[in-house]
Amino acid sequence: MEFFERFAIPHPSPAIYASMVAIALVTIGIIAGLTYFKKWGYLWREWLTTVDHKKIGIMYLISALLMLFRGGVDAIMMRAQLSVPDAELLDAQHYNEIFTTHGVVMIIFMAMPFIFAFMNLLVPLQIGARDVAFPRLNALSFWLFFAGAMLFNISFVIGGSPDAGWTSYFPLAGNDFSQHVGTNYYMIAIQISGIGSLMTGINMCTTILKMRAPGMTLMKMPMFTWSAFIANLIIVFAFPVLTVALLMGTTDRLFATNFFTSDNGGMDMLWANFFWIWGHPEVYILILPAFGLYSEIIPTFSRRNLYGYKPMVWSMVLISFLSFLVWTHHFFTMGQGALTNSIFSITTMAIAVPTGVKIFNWLFTMYKGKIRFTVPMLYSVAFIPLFTVGGVTGVMLAMSAADYQYHNTMFLVAHFHNTIIPGVVFAMLAGLTYYWPKFFGFMLNEKIGKWAFWSLTIGFVLAFFPMYITGLDGQARRMYTYSEATGFGPLNMVSFIGAAIMAIGFVLILWNVFYSFKNSSREIGSDPWDARSLEWATHTPIPEYNFARLPHVNSSEAFWDAKMNGHQLFRGEYEEIHMPSSSGVPFIMGMIFFVAGFSFVFSLWIPAVIALLGIFFCMALRSFEKDDGYHISVEEIKETERKLGGAK
Repeated sequence: MEFFERFAIPHPSPAIYASMVAIALVTIGIIAGLTYFKKWGYLWREWLTTVDHKKIGIMYLISALLMLFRGGVDAIMMRAQLSVPDAELLDAQHYNEIFTTHGVVMIIFMAMPFIFAFMNLLVPLQIGARDVAFPRLNALSFWLFFAGAMLFNISFVIGGSPDAGWTSYFPLAGNDFSQHVGTNYYMIAIQISGIGSLMTGINMCTTILKMRAPGMTLMKMPMFTWSAFIANLIIVFAFPVLTVALLMGTTDRLFATNFFTSDNGGMDMLWANFFWIWGHPEVYILILPAFGLYSEIIPTFSRRNLYGYKPMVWSMVLISFLSFLVWTHHFFTMGQGALTNSIFSITTMAIAVPTGVKIFNWLFTMYKGKIRFTVPMLYSVAFIPLFTVGGVTGVMLAMSAADYQYHNTMFLVAHFHNTIIPGVVFAMLAGLTYYWPKFFGFMLNEKIGKWAFWSLTIGFVLAFFPMYITGLDGQARRMYTYSEATGFGPLNMVSFIGAAIMAIGFVLILWNVFYSFKNSSREIGSDPWDARSLEWATHTPIPEYNFARLPHVNSSEAFWDAKMNGHQLFRGEYEEIHMPSSSGVPFIMGMIFFVAGFSFVFSLWIPAVIALLGIFFCMALRSFEKDDGYHISVEEIKETERKLGGAK
């Protein structure tokens, strides 16, 4: 029995048992459905073995939406617990687990796959390529992310969730204070997913640098591609730090090394430094692609060129540089000295300048524009004032002396969400609505979309703005309860109501997808928004090769120039197209990584060694494999183009 006891939940509750039953029922339902409808072969051929960047992007998108709802449930539970004084919905341990998993799920397993979804869907199309530079590596990146996400999400039903906060500071995350396996899940699941993210960074940078269409210089790239390029450069430089930190933390927990201990030569602040050297650039890994999406949407619905293309590019370059010079502002209250605090206070305030440049560029783009307030444009317009509030409160937090008042209060929670939700979540929902017809062949319903937008926006303001007040009044974050004497009750109830309204907004988004799938017209053409960049110059649905002939580009808005100025995008005759072959190896490696990770979490050394050998075998198999892909003949291309309605 001792062997099985290690898999038990250390702090069970009715909610955990209900989750176990739900997971079992959903798993049985999926297996039964695939078997009944005889879809196993389709699933393997079309999705599990695909290397098509478009399908990989859709899988990232589905994963991100699932994780959004998973993290959203955690958020609702936290707000419900804090809605009234002395609440008993959650005990202290369960609350610790929920706020830890909420942060990790939303940052690592929701926001990251959301931006990777758009990078996969858009970057090859925007630069006129037929796929990414390394298609099989791209597939492996997704399956490593997926393996890490699934490993992390089973923690709350097998062994127990991490409970040391999403930053997992040592010594709290060490074996002395976190004795069950929850923090092992944290270290290993994020490690597996992070390796996939690093691969994506390398892949996307190579794709953008080496595979652009004829005529597309760097300063003629669409703004989303620029934002993706800079974000992936940050990934390449920042994620190795996280990889090393997680490896050191894992060895501390599993092999009793002393990198982050408080004795035996360890240094617990070393973890905090490593974490935030990665963690603050991570914020800009998320926000820059979101800025890129807004920079595609706002010109389209303002019917104007993006104002200040070069300043927009250079502001992103400056943001990426400064993002590595601000991490110590997380330690203003930790006794590091006035000089250090002053230096990092200045660098933190400085990053507001290039961000402000972008805000004014978007405003000037809209100035005198013929604005259409579609759902994507509503998210984009609402983002500007809401994000500005988040930025201003960030400058307040950057004042090291004042940070003694703000630090570890709900003010900080409000600030962080005030940047991430309008800056990232609104951008992803705007991009989802904007690009939905291109990748799924039908428009989402505008009326339901606007209901969802207003629910999310009103709910957001009600949920987070009261936290600024309670934070300034002294309400600490990460506290699972408070007394009635504090006076925090009424504003926390407002926050709970706001969170509930946001939940309604997300349900409306789901309803919109279902309703539109059933009722929307499929006769929408390839350019329903009258857009400006190359991804809209393809057919709908997009053929596997993206472009029958590679486009010739003369500006950052090549498709708009083709429509308005008669520029000929596609020239010459059709030629045979080389495409990469599908492969099941990335999926198999992802599953082996899952088994290896699970084995390390529970110190099951024999299956861990076998899984590692399996990983090396797959790598060796790839090294000796001869796979030259396949070719699509000119006749096949002509037939496909004829069916899709014209030469592109």
